[in-house]
Amino acid sequence: MSYEHLFPTRDDIPAEHRLDPYPADAYLVDGELRRWAGPAETAFGPVFVRTGGGLERPSIGHYPLHDEATALEAVRAAARAYDRGRGAWPTMTVAARIERVQDFALRMKGQREPVVRLMMWEIGKSLADARREFDRTIEYIDDTIDALKDLDRHSSRFIISQGVIGQVRRAPLGVALCMGPSNYPLNETYTTLIPALIMGNTAVMKTPRPGTLLHAPLLEALRDAFPRGVVNTVSGTGRAVAPPMMASGGVDVLAFIGSAPAADALKRAHPAPHRLRSVLGLEAKNPGVVLPDADLDLAVRECALGALSYNGQRCTALKILFVHQSVLPGFLDRLSRAVEGLRPGMPWDDGVTITPLPDLAQVGKQLDLIDDALGKGAHVVNRGGGESCQTLLLPAVLHPVVPGMRLYDEEQWGPIVPVVAFDDLETPVSYVLASKYGQQVSVFGRDAETIGRLIDPLVNQVCRVNINSQCQRGPDVFPFTGRKDSAEGTLSVSDALRVFSIRTLVAAKEHPDNRALISRIVRERRSSFLNTDFIL
Repeated sequence: MSYEHLFPTRDDIPAEHRLDPYPADAYLVDGELRRWAGPAETAFGPVFVRTGGGLERPSIGHYPLHDEATALEAVRAAARAYDRGRGAWPTMTVAARIERVQDFALRMKGQREPVVRLMMWEIGKSLADARREFDRTIEYIDDTIDALKDLDRHSSRFIISQGVIGQVRRAPLGVALCMGPSNYPLNETYTTLIPALIMGNTAVMKTPRPGTLLHAPLLEALRDAFPRGVVNTVSGTGRAVAPPMMASGGVDVLAFIGSAPAADALKRAHPAPHRLRSVLGLEAKNPGVVLPDADLDLAVRECALGALSYNGQRCTALKILFVHQSVLPGFLDRLSRAVEGLRPGMPWDDGVTITPLPDLAQVGKQLDLIDDALGKGAHVVNRGGGESCQTLLLPAVLHPVVPGMRLYDEEQWGPIVPVVAFDDLETPVSYVLASKYGQQVSVFGRDAETIGRLIDPLVNQVCRVNINSQCQRGPDVFPFTGRKDSAEGTLSVSDALRVFSIRTLVAAKEHPDNRALISRIVRERRSSFLNTDFIL
C-alpha cells in the first residue's frame, strides 16, 4: 500500500503551521549575538511535500557548523564569567539569580509559537506533544525555583556542634557543558541548563542535531536575562566541537544526554577526569512484564502509549514486552488493534500519533531491525506494521522475539514493539539482571504477593518500578536516573540542584569574638553566602 497521500502538498499545510526556511545563523558568546559566516548545515526536516513530480523534502533552514576555535572561545567566555568563583554570577545572592531565571522564563513564554512550530518541522513532534514539551519546560523552571527556595530556607540557619559554629550552603562548581538530545531538544536541554545556572555555574549549551533551529528564537532571551558570558551557545557536529572543549580542561561539569560510548569518549578527553562532575542520561531497554492476572485492557493501553509515544523515540519508552503465555493471544489481539488504531500523519494533523521520523537513516535502522527479527522467526502481528514511505514508518508489533535477535537486546529507538512470551517469571527477571541497562521496568498484574516479590530484586537493578503504568520521566519532583549503562547522576528538580553544586561550609570556633564577627557579617549583609536570609 502506498502512503504518499499522508504527506501534504504545500497548499494542504495550514497557514499557521507553514515554515519559511529559517536562517539560524546567530549564536551567543560572551553576551553578544554573533553572526556566523563559516560553514553551515542545511536542515531538512522529516516532512516531505507532494509535488507534481512526486515527493520532495524541502529545506527548513540552516545553522552554523562551528569549529574548534569557536567552541573554545565559548568555553573561555564562560570561564571568564565564572572567574574562578569570583564572577558576578557565582557570587550573586540566591534571590538575585532566581530573579534572572524568572526573567528568562517570562521572555521564553513569548517565544512559544515559533519554538513549537520549529519543533514540528525539525524533529517531527506532533503539535500537541511540542506544546506539551514547551509548557513542561516552563513548569520545570518554576518547580526548580521553588525547590531552590526550599533548599535555601533549610540552609539559612547556623549549626553548632562540638564547639564549632558553621553554616552549610551549596556552592557552584564552575563551567557546565550542557548537551541535550534531539528527541526532547528543548526540555532535556533546559533540565540541565536551568539548574546549572540557578546554582551559580556558567554554561556552554551545545544544541543537538537535529534540534538546533528551535533554540534560535530563545537566544535573545538568554542574552538579555543573564549577565555577559554566563550562557554561551555552540552548534554543529558534536565530534567537531565537544572533544576540544573537554580536552581544554575548562569544563567542570558535563551534562550529556546521549549514548554511553559518546559519554565515555567525552570524559576520557578531559585532562583531569577526577575533578569532572558528570550528569548523564544514556540508553535504556525498559521492559514491560504482563502477568497472568493483569487487566489486559489497561496493560495494552499503557504498553501502546509507553512503546509508541513520539514513535518510541524516548529513553523512557517501553522497549520490549514480556507477556505470560496464558494471556498472550488476548494481549496480542488487543495490542494489534490498539496499534492499528493509532493515526499516522503530519505533526499538525488533529489526533495524530505516528509522525515522520527525523531522517531516512533512522527509518533504515528500524527496517534492518525488523528484517533481522523476521529472518530469525518473528512475525509482524499487526496489519501494515513496518510498512514505510520515506520518513514515515508504521509501527510494527513483532512476535515471537527471542534471544539472538537484535531487538531482544538492542535499543530500537523507533516504532517497533517486540513481544516475548514467558512461562516462568524468572525469564523477565533474568533479562533485567543480565541487561547492561537499568533505567525502569513496568509490571502489570493484580496479585500483591507476586508483585511484592518482583519489586525487591527489581529495585536493585533499575531506578523506577512502575506498577500497572508505562515507564515515564515525570512528575519532575520524582528522581529521574538509572543504573548500569543508563545514567549517572539524578535529574529531578531537587536532585539536579545538588548535581550542579557542592556542599560548602563556613565555620569558626564558638568564641564570643567569632560570634560577634559572624553576627556583624550577617547583620550588615557583607556576604552573599554567609547570611540568614531566605526567600519566601
